Amino acid sequence: MSKPAYLVVDARVHDAERITRYRELAEIAVARFGGRYLVRGGATETLEGEWAPQRLVIVAFPSMDAARRFYDSPEYRAAREARAGIADFDMLLGEGLEEAPATSV
Repeated sequence: MSKPAYLVVDARVHDAERITRYRELAEIAVARFGGRYLVRGGATETLEGEWAPQRLVIVAFPSMDAARRFYDSPEYRAAREARAGIADFDMLLGEGLEEAPATSV
């Protein structure tokens, strides 16, 4: 069984109107590779350190391989082109933990 992977993005959007096209294209690519959004904007609170993302996005994928295929796909390349010059992203891919089997009580 492969481990899940999580894509963590700190997005700094410079043009709120034009970023809509990027989001549409990204949603298509995320779905195609089995991803699902866990965090997509919303409130954040820095508990330690100085990291203060403008817009935090976390996407879960079934595996590191699926996440890499998503990132390198023609669909996501089109999304990246759509956001060129209107947003800056810091993006990190991390491998998750295998889920422990459920135990009966």
